[in-house]
Amino acid sequence: MKRIINVHEAKTNLSSLLARVEAGHEVIIARANRPIARLVPYVGPRKKRRLGEAKGLVTIKPGFDELPADFIAHFQ
Repeated sequence: MKRIINVHEAKTNLSSLLARVEAGHEVIIARANRPIARLVPYVGPRKKRRLGEAKGLVTIKPGFDELPADFIAHFQ
């Protein structure tokens, strides 16, 4: 749920606003009733994937790319 507050209130209640953001809420900060900033939860960088990390976990069976003739007929 979004909440729009003014700059003065944001400065006064920063700790409670951060608690709301941690709980998953979004806070819009406004100056003279015009939105100027959005306070949202921080999403850190994703874990980097290593090449070959899933090696041996997937097997491809022989004939996996063969399609029945009646199925192919629908695309001709």
